[in-house]
Amino acid sequence: MTKELISFEDFQKVDIRIGTIIEVNDFIKTRIPAYQVKIDFGRLGIKKSSAQITSLYTKSQLLNKQVLAVINFEPKQIANFMSECLILGIQNGKEVVLLQTYKNAKNGTKVS
Repeated sequence: MTKELISFEDFQKVDIRIGTIIEVNDFIKTRIPAYQVKIDFGRLGIKKSSAQITSLYTKSQLLNKQVLAVINFEPKQIANFMSECLILGIQNGKEVVLLQTYKNAKNGTKVS
């Protein structure tokens, strides 16, 4: 199912950046298993995210991996945790497959 058309200007409002995961912890206060993740976006700083990706990725697999994330959503309270960005992935049934770059890029680089 496709969504309504948006303008290029609408797309430009979404700030998608690349960052490196620097910390991963179990998020035990959620109904669906998740991790609490810290991501380094270079000069833009470190942001936190809650990610329901425990079925496909171990903490050690995620550490030091680059991911794509939307960094300009309003922070969202999830249990006792404030999520500051949204890691991007593809919904594959009940699992989420992370979007990644083919080659590493500088943390904070904008996706265009």
